[in-house]
Order: sequence, then C-alpha cells, then structure tokens
Amino acid sequence: MLLKDKVAIVTGANRGIGLSIARTFLQNGAKVIACTRSSEDQEEVLLAKLNPDGIHNLQLVHLDLSEEHVIKSAIKEIMTTNSKIDILVNNAGIASGGLFQMTTMQELRRLFDVNFFGQILLTQGIARLMQRHKAGSIINISSTAACIADPGTLGYGSSKAAFARASQSMATELGASGIRVNAIAPGVTRTDMFDQMTPMAREKLINSSSLRRAAEPQDIANMALFLASNLSTFITGQILKVDGGIV
Repeated sequence: MLLKDKVAIVTGANRGIGLSIARTFLQNGAKVIACTRSSEDQEEVLLAKLNPDGIHNLQLVHLDLSEEHVIKSAIKEIMTTNSKIDILVNNAGIASGGLFQMTTMQELRRLFDVNFFGQILLTQGIARLMQRHKAGSIINISSTAACIADPGTLGYGSSKAAFARASQSMATELGASGIRVNAIAPGVTRTDMFDQMTPMAREKLINSSSLRRAAEPQDIANMALFLASNLSTFITGQILKVDGGIV
C-alpha cells in the first residue's frame, strides 16, 4: 500500500503501460483518475480492464490530448471533483514511423500536439493544484527512442526527446513547491506500439540490451510506482531508462 490515501492521474490508462500503471496504483491504495479517449459506451469494458479486483477508488475522465478545449475541460473536471492531486503520470501518446525525407509537416505537428504540447498544457493545469499543497510527483513517460537515432524515428523520437528535456525544466521550476518531476524512458515494450514495429527493428533493440528481452508493461509500472511513492522523495529531474540495459 505504497500509495495509500494518494490521488493519482494516469493518462492513456486504457491499455499497455498506462493500464498497468493504473492497476498497480489502485492495488497500492491510490485513488486513480483514469484519463482516456474512450467513448462513454466503452465505459463498462474499461472499468473491467482497469479494475479486475473490484477496487472502487476509480474515476474516469475523457481526455484527448490533440484538442486544447478538451484538455482544459478535463482539468476543470478533475479540479472540481478533487481537492488535491498527489501524482500525475503523463503516459498517453501516439507513435508514427517515417524516414526524415518522407515525414510531412502535418504528421510532425500531429505527433508534437499529442506527445508534447498537449502534455505540457495538462501538466500546467495540474501543477497549479499541486502547488497549493506544496507537494506532488509528476512522472512523464518518454522513450529510449529519444536518444537512439534509429532510421524512421525522427518524429516520434524528437517528440519524446522534447518531453524528456521539458521534464528537467519542470523539475527545476517546481522543486521550490515540493513537486518532483521525473521521466521514464522505456525500451521496446510489449504494447500496441510493439506490434507496430517491424520485426527487424524490434529484434535489433532487444538484442542490444543486456537482458535480451522486451519489457513488459508491468516493468514500467513498477518504476512509476517507485517514483510516485515516498521511496523516491529525493529524486527529481531524472530521465530513468527502463530498457533492459542498453549500454
């Protein structure tokens, strides 16, 4: 129960890493505000996925990071229904592959809208609520694609690199308010994005790691739990790789 009585926001909570983080936080005593793009008719399915153990400390919020007005509406809903927020996990994101010369400006803007600009806007709003209580942990999900320049990763890798760098600026500025900000950079992980990669690209990354396997979403959730809990109270401004030891 590392997060007993804590309130945590997890974006992209309907699948993959976000789903594992939301479940892990619930199992450790947190109230979880699960933000997803899922429509209302999928709510029962989503609740069953997020909450197989019947834990009732769960709130669903509609969030589309590509739409500024939806982000602001989600912030308002969260602030209206919760007097404090202890943890924010910025997990939601989109992937796209394409060689430099073939990447359109439209696709690049789409990636940055969701993976960077939308995340920044959401964090600005939630950080204001954290500042009132002089405490909080913000966990941003980046990627090892931010620092491994494989072919076809220009857009996705750049958006994740920008978010990792932004995490360090957030940590510098919010530290005085007792708010810690860290980024997790997962390696290749068995999610929907794993299935979008070519087998050659997957094997290259797996074989370059010391443990010679892909990460499971739970591996990333365990790191998020550590950063969200009081076990990491003196850790901020870090980009922590969870990649099986790519050295």
